[in-house]
Amino acid sequence: MAENKTRTADIFFQLTRRHLLVFFKNKVRVLYTLLVPVIIFVVYIFFLRGLELEMVYDYLPIYGLPKDDPALMRYIGALVDSWMLSGITAISVITVSLQTNNVFVQDKENGVNRDFASSPIHRNILIGSYFLFNFIVTVIICFIFLLVCALYLVCMGEFMLTFANVMTIFAVLLYTTIAATLMTVFISSFVKKEATMASIVAVFSTAIGFLIGAYMPFGMLPEKMRWVENFCMFIPGTHGCSLLRYAFMDTPLHLLEDYAATLIDPGEVSELVAKFSSDFGYNLNFFGVNVGPQWQALANAVFIVIFLSLNIGLGERIVEVLGLGKKKKKKKKQ
Repeated sequence: MAENKTRTADIFFQLTRRHLLVFFKNKVRVLYTLLVPVIIFVVYIFFLRGLELEMVYDYLPIYGLPKDDPALMRYIGALVDSWMLSGITAISVITVSLQTNNVFVQDKENGVNRDFASSPIHRNILIGSYFLFNFIVTVIICFIFLLVCALYLVCMGEFMLTFANVMTIFAVLLYTTIAATLMTVFISSFVKKEATMASIVAVFSTAIGFLIGAYMPFGMLPEKMRWVENFCMFIPGTHGCSLLRYAFMDTPLHLLEDYAATLIDPGEVSELVAKFSSDFGYNLNFFGVNVGPQWQALANAVFIVIFLSLNIGLGERIVEVLGLGKKKKKKKKQ
């Protein structure tokens, strides 16, 4: 019994290793996967950063804060950059995971899975290896991007993250990647050709940033459009994005709060922090109810359970799409 378990585990990890080798062997695919978040990051620096800062600067006169205070501008810059970088990271978790499934779809299109089927490999081991492979690649690519973010913050003099913040960011990254992997593998299980997969990746990459509030804070939507935030709360990445922002923005927001307290009355400082927390997606609002980080984490867990159940429940469908189902049907006819 122990020998069988050891052999099963060995097959599982060998399959995962094989998927990783196939992915990283294609240097163009690896570069393209890494470039997607980097390109969004560059666009933010050259085009969106100034607009985001101007939106924040408009708040300052209302609370009696000066626009020419270098220390205040530094704290605000750190807050805005942390907000956007966490949003790009949340986008990357989903888009990188989806792009990684090209190996999954390529195997189906080329009939590689039929070779697996002819060997004594249980279908659950094969499917599970794709999940683990996707998870590992997504974490690696997103971790590299986080290093780019850290380097940028250091160069801007805005790196204010503590060790606890860094550990929280990494823990949230792992947690949200689980949900993203389960979701994207489930979606990809219905795709049979790489051309179709490329179209899905293009659509997702374009739309997902808006749907999870990564590009524009839900709090800045007009009252008539607040239904958009309620709708987006049903999208898994929305909660992951907010959790990443909580980890990224926690220290910069508290430092801004402490410094602002030396310039204006405590009551106005509280209002300013509440404004930032609301408008910049630090907290979410669901039908008028404030959804804090603990509920966001719970919502992400619910999505994990849902997609895990879907993948398990539709296991036969996943196997059929992988190229194994047709083989079984032929045997039954015979």
